[in-house]
Amino acid sequence: MNKFVITVLGLCAAAALASGQQPSSTPEPIAIVKLNSDVNPDGSFTYEYETANGIKADARGALNNAGSENEALSVQGSFSFVGDDGVTYTVTYVADENGFQPQGAHLPTPPPVPEAILKSLEYNAAHPEEDEEPKKARR
Repeated sequence: MNKFVITVLGLCAAAALASGQQPSSTPEPIAIVKLNSDVNPDGSFTYEYETANGIKADARGALNNAGSENEALSVQGSFSFVGDDGVTYTVTYVADENGFQPQGAHLPTPPPVPEAILKSLEYNAAHPEEDEEPKKARR
């Protein structure tokens, strides 16, 4: 579990660095102004931190279906940072058996499905018998 928390913290730090904030040749230490962490024996955890340069992160997680073949870690959290443009970028996420599912106003979204495709899908759903292959004649 501790490896997971360290990994998540590392990913958040990498996201902040990827925002374009390049370290100077002699980087100044950035103060951590808030840090709370709690890891429980059952595998559940919470953490939150904030740095002096505006980076924030928090998460909470729990082990679902412990001991079963459907055991999965479920995590909900968020992180934010101030970009070079002065805008604060925030990502909220869920990470569970369905994968990592981020949300943020700045993240790209898929384009809408074209009307013709929607009509075709509706037609196919209403006429499943047309999806079956015709039976071959016996000889």
